[in-house]
Amino acid sequence: MSPLPLRRTPEPPPALHDRAMDNLAFIRETMERASAFTAVPGWGGVAIGGAGTAAAIIAHQQANFGHWLVTWFAALVLGLVIALWSIGRKASRASVPLLTGPGRRFALNFAPPVIVGGILTVVLYRAQLWEAIPGTWLLLYGTGIVAAGAFSVPVVPAQGVGFMILGSVALFAPLEWRDWIMGLGFGGLHLLFGVIIARRYGG
Repeated sequence: MSPLPLRRTPEPPPALHDRAMDNLAFIRETMERASAFTAVPGWGGVAIGGAGTAAAIIAHQQANFGHWLVTWFAALVLGLVIALWSIGRKASRASVPLLTGPGRRFALNFAPPVIVGGILTVVLYRAQLWEAIPGTWLLLYGTGIVAAGAFSVPVVPAQGVGFMILGSVALFAPLEWRDWIMGLGFGGLHLLFGVIIARRYGG
């Protein structure tokens, strides 16, 4: 008596298989969005970049370091106002919570390097190590963005790496380059990545 042929499990129809893969891709994308802080501002970043570019031009014209520092401090305050307003607006539009989940983790990872940067600014100013301040700002600001970017969209950490590279260059570059490097960072990188974020991640 010849053995019965083994039955082969029929393969799912191609249309059903494709639909299942689409559903899995949708679920994966939804989970990634749920665990990422997506309210990083795009057009707000462009506005901050414009303020940073203007600050670099104005700071370069200052006759003493005190006026230079005041110029950048004014740009910091303006950039902070723009960032808070644009983040709040984008988060409200997308129904993204700011004080819980990814928003809270984003803020908690971004804040420490920035606070350290403020403390080191006072130390370097009192020690008259003024040439080290631009590089310190760029490097620690970039560190904060990279750390916070772990809880945001992938382009955010890339922006932070750009700031860290410019900060490293500024620490070893001639003093007369400081405003151009600062302009490339706080102006150029914010403009570039602001446009990318605005186009890819909804404004």
